[in-house]
Amino acid sequence: TEDFTLAELKTLRAKERIPGTRQENTLYDGRWTVPTFEEVLRWAEDEGRRRGRPVWLHVETKHPTYFRGIGLGLEERLAKLLRRYGRHRADSPTFLQSFEPTSMERMARLVGTPRVVLLWTPDDRPWDFRESGDPRTVADLVTPEGLAWIAGFAQGIGPLLDLVIPKDANGRLTKATTLVRDAHSEGLVVHPYTMRNENSFLPADFRRGTDPNAYGDVFGAYKAYLATGIDGIFTDNPDTGLLAVADFTA
Repeated sequence: TEDFTLAELKTLRAKERIPGTRQENTLYDGRWTVPTFEEVLRWAEDEGRRRGRPVWLHVETKHPTYFRGIGLGLEERLAKLLRRYGRHRADSPTFLQSFEPTSMERMARLVGTPRVVLLWTPDDRPWDFRESGDPRTVADLVTPEGLAWIAGFAQGIGPLLDLVIPKDANGRLTKATTLVRDAHSEGLVVHPYTMRNENSFLPADFRRGTDPNAYGDVFGAYKAYLATGIDGIFTDNPDTGLLAVADFTA
């Protein structure tokens, strides 16, 4: 994106990322431009006013170490916009997130907006750690010691679903780890990612039929993850997710 002006980026149109899986979504290909973050903030402000309640945002800094290295630090620009739209306080209806923990450390010095550290596979080493020489991996960060370190500058974690409930060699769910309990003991909320309705994305025990693009028993899968005590969940199908949460809490 650093190679283009905003005017050039605005010539692009949004389209379905995986059309072979979600053919119905291709109906909307080309309908919208790519919004700027400020346009999203304005939309949330307008929608919140219309609905009479705040619209929450989960905002990710993408490749912050890289962009800082070329003189385009993201965090200061992000903080400026958060302050402009009143989303800079600890009680703001916003979560900031990044796969690079030091980005959230930097944001903690700039705004009070709640922060979440995203966590990928156990052997993954965050890019900022690689650049700085920090030897830790995600496996280190999900230990009680690692979670205590995260709690020093963040309010939550966003782990890969497999870090909450691992899958066996056949792709079926096994026993939940202690991650949710350990995170809660440090005062951290847990928002794992990402739930999707299609068979190809579901644990094997919740797939139905042989078509990888057909919907499986997604409500059963939600129930399994919600039973671990997670505080929220990322989903590509928010309508399904809301119904699953309503069913679980009924």
